[in-house]
Amino acid sequence: MPVDLPPGIEEYVEAHTTPVPDFMRALAEETSGLPGAGMLSGPVEGRFLEVLAWATRAELAVDVGNSALSMAAGLVDGGRVITCDVNAETLAIARRSFERSPYADRIEVREGPALDTIASLDGPIDLAFIDADKTNYRNYYEAILPKLADRGLIAVDNTLWAGQVLDDADTSADTVAIRAFNDHVARDQRVVAVQLTVRDGVTLIRKA
Repeated sequence: MPVDLPPGIEEYVEAHTTPVPDFMRALAEETSGLPGAGMLSGPVEGRFLEVLAWATRAELAVDVGNSALSMAAGLVDGGRVITCDVNAETLAIARRSFERSPYADRIEVREGPALDTIASLDGPIDLAFIDADKTNYRNYYEAILPKLADRGLIAVDNTLWAGQVLDDADTSADTVAIRAFNDHVARDQRVVAVQLTVRDGVTLIRKA
């Protein structure tokens, strides 16, 4: 049965999630005015990714988005997260935030198209987070899946797209791409997936 959540529930959830450290709050404040800032993972989703990294005992994580710090916090000793970006401005901010954190030695920045970075990795990938250009979601997924560890996870953000996935009249490129991606994963017999109502929708995917 669908649950109609009352107003204020997101604030309640955040209040009952372990607060993020100061350097994470500083990063959120520094990037709040940038284009696409609304796509940044909030404190709840950040902690969620940290717990996923911890639970999978991730040694190699891949961040196709903006959550390297959250993932780095949950890695095993000696683990690393490779973060991909093509935007020099956001990369400069990210590098500064990494240096302010305790996890600088766990994060490797790759400037350039994420598909090129993924292609260069041998794997196995223990945890991957996809939160980038929506029209490439399926391409990122297909590039990562063959390199995913047997007990690895792919987490994909924005898969509810503010509910627009239900609006057939919305034919914008991003909405169509997310809807098609969701349908593709649901039909993919290579994987087991669960779509969660965390923030704007997070789909977790493992190999079948």
